[in-house]
Amino acid sequence: MKSGSWSKIIIHSLLGLIALAALIPFLLIVAASFSDEMALTVKGYSLWPRDFNLSAYQFIFDKPGRLLRAYGNTIAITVLGTSLSLVMMSLFAYALSRQLFRFRRIYGIFLVVAMLFSGGLVPYYILVTQVLKLQNTFIILLLPNLIGLYQIIILTAFFRQLPNELFDAARVDGAGEWRIYGSLVVPMGKPALATVGLMIAILYWNNWTTPLYFIRDPDLYTLQYLLYQVMRDAEILALEPQIGASQLPTQATTMAMAVLATGPAAFGFFFAQKYLVRGITMGSLK
Repeated sequence: MKSGSWSKIIIHSLLGLIALAALIPFLLIVAASFSDEMALTVKGYSLWPRDFNLSAYQFIFDKPGRLLRAYGNTIAITVLGTSLSLVMMSLFAYALSRQLFRFRRIYGIFLVVAMLFSGGLVPYYILVTQVLKLQNTFIILLLPNLIGLYQIIILTAFFRQLPNELFDAARVDGAGEWRIYGSLVVPMGKPALATVGLMIAILYWNNWTTPLYFIRDPDLYTLQYLLYQVMRDAEILALEPQIGASQLPTQATTMAMAVLATGPAAFGFFFAQKYLVRGITMGSLK
């Protein structure tokens, strides 16, 4: 066997071991979610469930209606928010990437300033609740992540690498900017758009601070915020002397919530990883 083949085998083996090592924490979480609470306390965590037990999931699914409603809210917010965000950020990035855009420098400076400075949590809360009156509305769950400044920079760097000759030829043929954006920029920018879309989708899926600040209606709870409440309730009940901490699967419930919260996101990342790698590399290399 050639030395080059041996080198590939060694490299691939090392990468496989690294990938396996990255997977071990998630396997520990899954195993703990199916373990008995007392066994976890006494024996600790392992890659296999300790005294297999479904009490943690029974505790979470005690009221399946609220969980299904939270899943529906989170899926709707993630799909709608990611779609709107991609449209808005790709348009912004396309304008910044074109030399013909007259106000490109001004918007670029505005982008950098917005990244470096923030108004703070208190003005943000006052703006949403007192000025915009968006408390307890579906819209407030969409607005915070509609524009991602870092994601705009990624898209701008990618769009700048697209050949100007194609745009010039399209303009000669009579195409306007909207036609160029829809027929050229979007199809050629799929790797970058998939990368940014995955980032935004994860932000929407994992967002629990916005419901914490602005949502009081249980019908608008997202998955992450509902699971946070379930964990908080389990910890409070475990402190009640008449119930006893040993009867409540506090640790196992926490692990089960992590599985329910991260499982779908990890599944989506598995199918989008090739676009993620390609989008990042093409957006960073000329």
